[in-house]
This record gives sequence, structure tokens and C-alpha cells, in this order.
Amino acid sequence: MTKVLVVDDDFMVAKLHSRYVSAVPGFSVVGVAHTGAEALRAAHRLRPDLVLLDIFLPDMDGIGVLRELRGAGLAMDALFITAARDAGMVRAALRAGALHYLIKPFNQAALHEQLRHVASLRTRLDGLDEARQEDVDQIFGTRPPGSRELPKGLAPHTADLVEGILRAHPDGLSATECAEAGSLSRVSTRRYLEHFAATGRAEVTLRYGGTGRPERRYRPAG
Repeated sequence: MTKVLVVDDDFMVAKLHSRYVSAVPGFSVVGVAHTGAEALRAAHRLRPDLVLLDIFLPDMDGIGVLRELRGAGLAMDALFITAARDAGMVRAALRAGALHYLIKPFNQAALHEQLRHVASLRTRLDGLDEARQEDVDQIFGTRPPGSRELPKGLAPHTADLVEGILRAHPDGLSATECAEAGSLSRVSTRRYLEHFAATGRAEVTLRYGGTGRPERRYRPAG
């Protein structure tokens, strides 16, 4: 269970964000704070895994809160949720160690996506004894040059379609099932799925049953 501290000076917004968080399996809101000082006290007391942190607080800005948490040696991740659009503020959040920066207003799905990303990072890191470069690239959200480029014969629009179908089936599906869902040819769909597997965007498992070759099943990486 990922413990979350919600920090926002607006009581109603903090309540809304808490409800959003609680709707995601594996996440639990352990505290709410409305000022920087409250956030620091709550973080020391509750030791959350993740802080949803507004920048505009009445006594200090969220960047300062995160810097103090880091200075105190508290090992927790931070996701900024703010109306601040200034590029310098985004840069400061990044340098302070934020995982991401979500600009208000946003919908529930946008926050859920970020929380799932946090869960994916935690799962990946917990499962590693020694990191390969491809593991590090995925954790830090970077990829080797050209890894997002499609091989000759694959179209960006179709790649987006196939990847969307793949992400809609987290438990996995076959190339045939994916092709049927997107009204595509099985041979073409398998090329996209194999490309995703080769570039770390999909994982492949084999399902054995009956006679003949085992069926290849694809699911989103992470």
C-alpha cells in the first residue's frame, strides 16, 4: 500500500484530490495538510511514501517544503499538483526532486495515470537487485536515441492504436485478439507488438495448451 499525504491550501480541492487518490487500488491517504508547516509536521509524523504537493501555500511554497523534506533526509516521493505554469517553477520542482508536475485543472484520469506511474516505478525498483541500462531508462522516463522511432513499414497512427489496445488489456492478449479489437490484420498487429516488446513497451509470455507452438501473449510493460 502506498501511503499518500495530500497538501493543498484549498480545503475542497484537498478533499477532492484525496477522493481521487483513494479510488486507485494500492493507494491510501494517510493525511491532509493545508500549509507548508502542517505538511512538514505531517510528513515527519506519518512518513508517507508520496506527497501530492501544491506550490502556492499560505506560509511557504511547495518547492521549499520539498527541499526541507529532502534536507531532513525523509525518503518520500513528491508529485506537484499546481496551477503554476511558469517554466522556472517547473525547473525548480525538477531540481528539487519531484517525480512529476501536474497542472491544474485536470481530471481524475490524469491523476490516476500519474499514480499508476508511481506504482509502476515502485514495483520495478523493488524487483531489482541490479539495474540494467534499459531498466534505468524506463525508471527515469528516458530511452536510448531512436528507440521510439518505428521501423520501416510501421505507421505512427497504427502504432498508437495497437499500443492503446495493449494498455486497455493489462492482463495481456494475443496478436489475434489485438488485431480483432483494432480491425487490423494479425500479421501486421504482431509486428507492432513485437516492436513494443523489443523496445521495452510490452512484455511477452507464452501460454501452453494443446498441440503446436505456444501462444505469445502481450501485456503493457511495468
